[in-house]
Amino acid sequence: MVGLIDLVQTLTTPHPLDRYLELVRPTLTARDMRAEITHVDRSVPESVTLTLRPTRQWRGHAAGQYVQIGVVIDGVRHRRCYSPIDVAGRRDRQIQLTVKAHPNGLVSRYLHRTAAPGMVVDLTPAAGVFRLPDTRPDRVVLIGGGSGITPVLSMMRTLADEGYRGDLTFLYYAQAPELVPHRVQLTALAERFENFRVELRYPGHSARGSERLGRGAGEPSARLEGAARYFDYDELAHVAPWFADAQTFMCGPPGLMNAVRKVYEAEQLADRLHSEEFTLSVPPVDAGEAFGTVSFSGSGISTANDGAVLLEQAEAAGLTPEFGCRMGICFSCTAVRRTGCTRNVRTGETDSDPDQPIQLCVSAPVGDVDIDI
Repeated sequence: MVGLIDLVQTLTTPHPLDRYLELVRPTLTARDMRAEITHVDRSVPESVTLTLRPTRQWRGHAAGQYVQIGVVIDGVRHRRCYSPIDVAGRRDRQIQLTVKAHPNGLVSRYLHRTAAPGMVVDLTPAAGVFRLPDTRPDRVVLIGGGSGITPVLSMMRTLADEGYRGDLTFLYYAQAPELVPHRVQLTALAERFENFRVELRYPGHSARGSERLGRGAGEPSARLEGAARYFDYDELAHVAPWFADAQTFMCGPPGLMNAVRKVYEAEQLADRLHSEEFTLSVPPVDAGEAFGTVSFSGSGISTANDGAVLLEQAEAAGLTPEFGCRMGICFSCTAVRRTGCTRNVRTGETDSDPDQPIQLCVSAPVGDVDIDI
């Protein structure tokens, strides 16, 4: 079968076979994986939950992993990473994604505004090392904030599906109670499992600062007086006094994740903390320190280096390189650096070996650089 597909691909050059098949039916593919949206839920403000039915190539996901969704906006295909919220190994071969419409999120706002049953999107296989270990820990702490609820919710649902008997605390931060996605599911799990503790925090919310779902929700000790604090050691010890013996998984905005890391590093527990990030925190660009020329030799375009990452500089020059997460985790924007030196903005490391593939979204030029795009 593979040989036959290769032959047909050759005969249909310059376009791949799937470009012709999609004219017949968007989900009819030979190699590319796609998914049809079957249900859309906009019950939570600023978020949309999509139920998708993938094509036959889908092989499932591990709790915590992410997929890439691709959509065409104004004739340009864009990809973004989202984590399924489902139980790993869901038997009906469907997946659910909750997408928060960020103010400057091109794809997230597009999906929030236009997603509808019958819409077909590109889909990649699940990937990522942020996942539950095959041997489940005896104790688990899950920490999330904002759109970071998705991978840790998948972990919690998967453990519940397996009948997990260890201690589990789920601590989630939101701006307000009405902005908590999947509250019904969280409440049901907290009520069903006496070993599951679900705590919600709304720092700075004037009327309601903290909340505990399910068992013990009405106990005075389950609530904090006044507005909830931002994450700190006392908060962690309050909801999971055994956290030093647990494995902790977190995903959320940079401020929350930095606060969690600070506590775990101070307690010498960094090896028990696992994280996933979907926002890239880098120092602001100082144009005064940028120098040299960026040459995009594949297009014959050169521009003065302004210090930004190469993906942004390429887009500013009118180029449209392929990209996905813009976070350095999906490798969609890889291109070859022919000459010059680049700095990885996540790690600070520099590299100047010629003819090396680099990720445009996390690589900034240091002086003159030639990129083959």
